Amino acid sequence: VQLVESGGGSVQAGGSLRLSCEIFSFTSRSSRYCIGWFRQAPGQEREGVALIDSDDKTWYADSVKGRFTISQDNAKNTLYLEMNSLKPEDTAMYYCVADSSFTVSTLPVGWYSDYFGYWGQGTQVAVSS
Repeated sequence: VQLVESGGGSVQAGGSLRLSCEIFSFTSRSSRYCIGWFRQAPGQEREGVALIDSDDKTWYADSVKGRFTISQDNAKNTLYLEMNSLKPEDTAMYYCVADSSFTVSTLPVGWYSDYFGYWGQGTQVAVSS
């Protein structure tokens, strides 16, 4: 399994970016899975940003609700994260994640980053004030 992120960069506060993650050799699209984005700022723990599953059910962190939109294109095996109204506190390395052990609806209680078995290398997002 390989996850390859792209689309990061530097932007001023209030701007927009779209991250992409191409996912190779993951699982049949008829299977159940959960994919999404985590981020990690310097000195901070990794935090979940947004998830989407095989039923197109989504989850968002409270800090990004109404600003970020996660989507997937199954034909292209690609995951997206549209980020609008960016804030300096969104500055972080953004990682694409995937796992076929659960869906958004069946995430274990108290889930955290280690539940996801597959990770990309990350793409940097920097938002200046």
